[in-house]
Amino acid sequence: MTLKSGLLAIILLLIALPSGISQILNKPNYALKSHETLEIQKFEISETRTVVYLTLENRIANGSFCADRNIYLIEPDGHKIKIIKAEGIPVCPDTYKFKVAGEKLQFTLVFPALKAGTKWVDIVEDCSENCFSFYGVTLDNDLNRKLDEAFALASKGKAADNIILFKNILESIDNQNLGIEGLLYINIINAEVEEADNVNIKLWYNKLVSSNAPRVNQYLKYLNDKGIK
Repeated sequence: MTLKSGLLAIILLLIALPSGISQILNKPNYALKSHETLEIQKFEISETRTVVYLTLENRIANGSFCADRNIYLIEPDGHKIKIIKAEGIPVCPDTYKFKVAGEKLQFTLVFPALKAGTKWVDIVEDCSENCFSFYGVTLDNDLNRKLDEAFALASKGKAADNIILFKNILESIDNQNLGIEGLLYINIINAEVEEADNVNIKLWYNKLVSSNAPRVNQYLKYLNDKGIK
């Protein structure tokens, strides 16, 4: 490649990138969510705004969905960042009415910029009913890669091996106040349930109770709802 053609390639690449985007995360991991078929497809983070791309699959007849005016990104220190606008979805009380079961709706939520270096956020819709939420959305690409690899291995591995796998990741991020921490406890406890090891189920449940994991009460409720106490 000549110098001239190399410079041209760089220029074309810069033109192709969205202006001002400093970080893109495709399908970031999260700890818990409210709606089974609601998924985060992408996060775009820049110095001026944060854009969240989502999809929702309808599974019922005459289903509908809308975005409340009060949707927030919540940073690790509890600071709330209110939505600027929603695109591709009506703002409540207007609703999008699905035509058939299985139809997918793609939409985006636009927020002001996050604080530099933010490693995770919660997405919370503050409304009266059927509100959606994601807890512990991981905004660190390296950690997301490690988690993706771990979940891929866990899907093929034995429960005993998965306990070690998630325990190692938990130990590597302990005391970092990361939103994904509670999910690692849940995966360890689920593996212990699969092993039918009641002693260790109680041990890890108590470790979660005494941990400093963000949103710990949400994870305990999730386990309690499954009959694990």
